[in-house]
Amino acid sequence: MLYSEKVMDHFANPRNVGELEDANAIGEVGNVKCGDIMKMYLKIEGGVITDVRFKTFGCGAAIATSSMATELIKGKTIDEALTLTNQAVVEALDGLPPVKVHCSVLAEQAVKSAIADYYTRQGIDPTPIVGEIGGCDSCSCH
Repeated sequence: MLYSEKVMDHFANPRNVGELEDANAIGEVGNVKCGDIMKMYLKIEGGVITDVRFKTFGCGAAIATSSMATELIKGKTIDEALTLTNQAVVEALDGLPPVKVHCSVLAEQAVKSAIADYYTRQGIDPTPIVGEIGGCDSCSCH
């Protein structure tokens, strides 16, 4: 299986790793069946994601997609972050092997899950804004 240089870089040197003490939005998605679990921490101020961290338990592609997703949403508004697609994550990483594309879906879902948590904490139903949050359906990674 061949990975792009960007995937290898984000796997070997992931950005924004760890917990965020003052996070006001936390999302977790994953599937114990395939072993990939992502937790995303956001600090949202005035509708802008001012800081973001992640913790991912999973394969190299899961770590790389989490890292890239955090880079893509940092400094963006909530609305901008909600437009993040797994395809954008894959493209930013210069591609992923087909059996690893589900990792990028998890990264997208982790961002949406954290934003849903943010709205829930505000007493707002997140579903009309964020949509349904899925997970990893195609578990061919391990």
